[in-house]
Amino acid sequence: MIFDPQAFLTGLGPAVLIGLAIVVFIESGVLFPFLPGDSLLFTAGLLVASNVIGVPIWLVIVVAFMAAAAGDQVGYFLGHRFGRRWFTPDARVLKTRYLDEAEKFFAKYGGPALILGRFVPVVRTYVPLAAGTSRYHYPKFLLWNLTGAALWTVVVTTLGVLLGRIPLIRDHIDVISLIIVLVSVLPIGISALIRVQKNRREQADVLNRDDQLSPTPFP
Repeated sequence: MIFDPQAFLTGLGPAVLIGLAIVVFIESGVLFPFLPGDSLLFTAGLLVASNVIGVPIWLVIVVAFMAAAAGDQVGYFLGHRFGRRWFTPDARVLKTRYLDEAEKFFAKYGGPALILGRFVPVVRTYVPLAAGTSRYHYPKFLLWNLTGAALWTVVVTTLGVLLGRIPLIRDHIDVISLIIVLVSVLPIGISALIRVQKNRREQADVLNRDDQLSPTPFP
């Protein structure tokens, strides 16, 4: 039911804010990325505008903001405390060189990455973890984390309120929620596809070089 934001929120009754906070907190930094954070906030705003849930919109935003910011803090400290143990020079996936690249990335793009990553499902779960693992300066992380959490909760929830006044959208919440999830995940799918194709080309280039360097047998 959690993947049906309307049924989930309306089914919680008086505990709607508690349920919303728990989902946003877990998705934001407890390494469980496949929760409908965007569609949940959007639907909450839409239901408030439609008077389906009797909670003021400012309270929804405040609760979601606190949960999102707290989740990021947990993700950062998990990465800071345990993250480096997962990286080794000869690892299949978590190579030490990737950690070095992450450190350089956050040194250059830390703030914008934390804010933009907040608006992308899956990414917003792992960006705080990566920031902590790469030892990104905590005061900077705290500043950008709070900024990103505030922008995300205000923008997404307010969109739900504004669009909730449109009858076509109000009467098709389930379809709109599905569209939000698909549009949010689309950049990740495209990026993964590009990476797979790039890896295949690199492997083909390596094989071609090996073939060219291999000695030609004498007749």
